[in-house]
Amino acid sequence: MLNSILIKNFKSLKDVRLSLTSLNILAGLNGSGKSSLIQALLLLRQSIKKDGSQGLILQGEDFLHLGTGKDIFYQYAGRDELIEFALADDKANNFLWKFQYEISSDLLPFSPEHKNSLLPALHLFRNNFQYLNTEHLSSNDIFPRSESHIKTGSIGPKGEYAAHYLAEYGISQQIACQQLQHPSARSLFLIHQVDAWLGEISPGVKLIAEDIKTMGQARLAFKFETKDGYTNEIKPVNTGFGISYVLPVVLAILKARKGDLLIIENPESHLHPKGQSVLGRMMACAAMDGIQILAETHSDHFINGVRVAVKNGMPPSISRVFYFDRILGKTEQYSEVETINFDKNGELSSYPRGFLDEWNEQLMQLI
Repeated sequence: MLNSILIKNFKSLKDVRLSLTSLNILAGLNGSGKSSLIQALLLLRQSIKKDGSQGLILQGEDFLHLGTGKDIFYQYAGRDELIEFALADDKANNFLWKFQYEISSDLLPFSPEHKNSLLPALHLFRNNFQYLNTEHLSSNDIFPRSESHIKTGSIGPKGEYAAHYLAEYGISQQIACQQLQHPSARSLFLIHQVDAWLGEISPGVKLIAEDIKTMGQARLAFKFETKDGYTNEIKPVNTGFGISYVLPVVLAILKARKGDLLIIENPESHLHPKGQSVLGRMMACAAMDGIQILAETHSDHFINGVRVAVKNGMPPSISRVFYFDRILGKTEQYSEVETINFDKNGELSSYPRGFLDEWNEQLMQLI
């Protein structure tokens, strides 16, 4: 598990240090630096998984295409300064990467003082790592297959292999985490647990996943519970985009095991407020089982779902909010991060301006 992150001179992250726990919530206004933190981790993964000896690969095959050095180097840094990434894990291992600035190159070489060229034994670089971005696939009924992805535990950065994963492992793989076992599920098998958790977002939903190997595709459909059974199969395009969008998020959490690392952007998108709070509670359950999550969110309901989970018994120390703010100085601008902790009642240690206050701001204008 990652214990800490240090980032210097990467985009708006002039000098940011985070002390991580199991559930790490990244909050803040648009353009405040949340996505840049995630991109730093993804750049490390795609660079080290590609080779590990070339340097920082900005145009990767896996996740990111960020341009050249000019696009990612902190604008107000000196030209002789370096981009630095440092990670520490829960076994007291420390790793440091330093990269030289080259304005027009999409490969930033290691600095001469860099010595950490071996592949670290961090979950960031292992199989079963999962990143989900905000650009999930549309509500299709046919999805791509990828044996190479699902065998390493990945459902793709857009959740594009979720249907294939469920078709392959839905009735053969049981979820490993006790806290995530839904009391209404028919069994511990993955497909039944997905149905149960999705049922809290869209009541009575039942998932159909089929592997069509002859066509190189996987199929997805839904049924809904009625008084005397279920409806006919309904294509995702006819069920509302929220269910299809959240399916990879729910699956990624349920298939994870203790020690796995998940990075999820805007998990609450397209969901009713109740569904957003369900995801907060679900991620809190995952954190109690030792799964590490970095979740970027703009949702008060998601955060409040975590707060309720803490009040209902989740140890407050295993969840933390990092609030990003853009600082406008006289000669530069950069991201600053405030750490917000939970107490045993789900109360937060601070409420910086712009954090969980829009509801009151709008109501005050109506009075």
